[in-house]
Amino acid sequence: MNVTLKHQRITVELEREIRSGRVPRGARLPGELSLARRFGVSRNTVRAALAELNQAGLIATRTGKGSFVLFDGRPLAARLGWARALAAQGVRARVRVLRIAATTEDELAARLGLDSPEVIAIERVRETAAGAVISYERSCVPAIEGMAARGLEGGSLTEGLLRAGLRAHHGEQRLCGGRLDDREAALLEREPGEWFLRTERTSWTADGRFVEHVSTLLDPEHFQLHLDFSESGA
Repeated sequence: MNVTLKHQRITVELEREIRSGRVPRGARLPGELSLARRFGVSRNTVRAALAELNQAGLIATRTGKGSFVLFDGRPLAARLGWARALAAQGVRARVRVLRIAATTEDELAARLGLDSPEVIAIERVRETAAGAVISYERSCVPAIEGMAARGLEGGSLTEGLLRAGLRAHHGEQRLCGGRLDDREAALLEREPGEWFLRTERTSWTADGRFVEHVSTLLDPEHFQLHLDFSESGA
C-alpha cells in the first residue's frame, strides 16, 4: 500500500490553493508555525512541503520575511507599461514613486543623440500585495512641461506620455544579470550581492522622437525572459 508522506499532502493542498487563485500571486503564505497548526504537523514537515513548492517554481522563500506566491509566467505586454500589463494578468502589485525631478543627463543624451540633455527622471519600485519589493526602475523621458510638479496622474507613466503625444513605436531592449550594490539593495530592501535581472529599454515614436529610456532591476523569482522565434527556409 502506498503511503503518502505528510509533507506531500501539504504540498498538494497548497499547490491546489495557489493554482486555483485562492492564494493569489504575490501573496505571502502563512508562517511555518501557522501552517504546522493548520495541518497538525511539525515545522520540519512544513519546511519540506515549502521546499517542494519552491522547487516547483510556485513560491519563493526569503529568510526572515516568509514565503511568497510567484507570478505564473504568463507573458506581459511591456509596451503597455508594467502597471497595465500586470493588471491585465490579474497580478496584484502596486507602484511606489520614490522621486520625480527635472535633471540633465549629458551622457545619455550623447549616447542616444538627443537634441537636449534635459529630461524628467522618475524612480519607482513595484511591490506585491504583501509588500515585497520586486522591481526598481529609473525612467528618463523628455522634459514635459509640468510633469515634475504634477507627478504621474493616475499613477501611469505610459498614460502621461500618451497625453503628451509620445507613443512608443519602436526601440531596443538589453538584458543581463548582476549583483546588487549597496544603494540598489537598500532601494529593493534586499541584501547587497543578491542577483537580479537588469534591463535597459529605449523607445521612440514612429517619426523618431525620443519617448523613454528606462533602466530596471527585476527580481528573477518574479520575472523571466521569454523569446519566441521561428526559422524560415532559405
